[in-house]
Amino acid sequence: MSELTQKDKAHVWHPFTQHHTAGTPLEIVKAKGIYLTDSEGKEYIDANSSWWVNTHGHAHPHIGEAINNQFKTIDHIVFAGVTHPKAVELAVRTVGYMPENLTKVFFSDNGSTAVEIAMKMVIQYWHNKGEGKQRFLAMQGSYHGDTFGAMSVGQRGYFNAPFEPLFFDSDYIDFPNGNNEDSILEQAESLFASGEFAGMIIEPLVQGAAGMRMYSPQFLDQLSTLAHQHNVLIIFDEVMTGYGRTGKLFAMDHCSVKPDLITLSKGLTAGVMALGLTVASDEIYNAFLGDETTKALLHGHSFTANPIACAVACANLDLFERKETWETIESIGNWNAEFAFELGELGCVENIRQQGTILAFEIKTGEGNTYFSDIKMQAYNHFLKDGILLRPLGNVIFVNPPYCIAKDEYQKIETSILDFLTQGTK
Repeated sequence: MSELTQKDKAHVWHPFTQHHTAGTPLEIVKAKGIYLTDSEGKEYIDANSSWWVNTHGHAHPHIGEAINNQFKTIDHIVFAGVTHPKAVELAVRTVGYMPENLTKVFFSDNGSTAVEIAMKMVIQYWHNKGEGKQRFLAMQGSYHGDTFGAMSVGQRGYFNAPFEPLFFDSDYIDFPNGNNEDSILEQAESLFASGEFAGMIIEPLVQGAAGMRMYSPQFLDQLSTLAHQHNVLIIFDEVMTGYGRTGKLFAMDHCSVKPDLITLSKGLTAGVMALGLTVASDEIYNAFLGDETTKALLHGHSFTANPIACAVACANLDLFERKETWETIESIGNWNAEFAFELGELGCVENIRQQGTILAFEIKTGEGNTYFSDIKMQAYNHFLKDGILLRPLGNVIFVNPPYCIAKDEYQKIETSILDFLTQGTK
């Protein structure tokens, strides 16, 4: 065991880790492009984009230049009563990609806080209007973050069982599976008809932590239409789906009916800095205006709109405005479709699905789709041996690499997965 690992074992508490049974963590000492390098010099393809955040590859020179230039200008400044150029630029550019109704940008630090803020906006919107509606509708299998509000609209009895007595009550619709959409819509309409719902929060088109489960934009349009008909505010949680993952800049770009709020993080800064955005409509923003200070959204973070993070986000958008970025995103989508066809020839997998740069499938274990399947560690260790960092979600294997990946690198991932399915699971 190296000195670094010894110190890690003595002092570091890792996320989503049972330290009693966990093995030795991988020591990564360098990241460049699609590759991560460990302390022994072995390279690994970052096949899941470092927890779904990295968009253009590690150590991209344009991102590095933005960090360096901004550090020499303004490193950080309080954002209450103060503004700075990069925050304004990011807000203006972000709104430029949004539907016409989404015009106001609130800054925070990560996806959980962006969701928490959206929910606070919804609740206070109705409070300020004197209606006091507080109920939320969510979808079974949801993951919206690890703060208490976000957990309250997430999947119960999964990661969050110890905390459930402290959650506020939420209502849930089933996940649409191709056969139950009509009954889900009937259930949603029945719930909305009570007039008690403040908002609906949805991971649009793809549920991430639930195993990259996917559903159609047509269904989401129908559900969103019902919500708007009953005066229910809609939050699209695009923390994972934003910034090219679904083949378009945002998942909502596949939909005709747009949300009232959208939450952003992960790919927002190309996976380099901590930053979150909550984008809201003018209608919501205007409900917080008035002579009373208490009517304002009294929420903030020490690093709200950190200038370096904002500069990185703007540089990230520069790269999304390059034609070659979207050419690679299209290529990854095509490679995923070809690989999905090949996987369909195997009898050991099921529920193969693809949305843009995300490809996912389930290994048949007799357990169904479960995060706690033992096969995930078998698969994880197999991929590491082959020089690929790919973290399964239980028995769900999924690929969503940075957009700088080349065809031969993608094929290496394919080969490793196929080898595991045909040999490693025996």
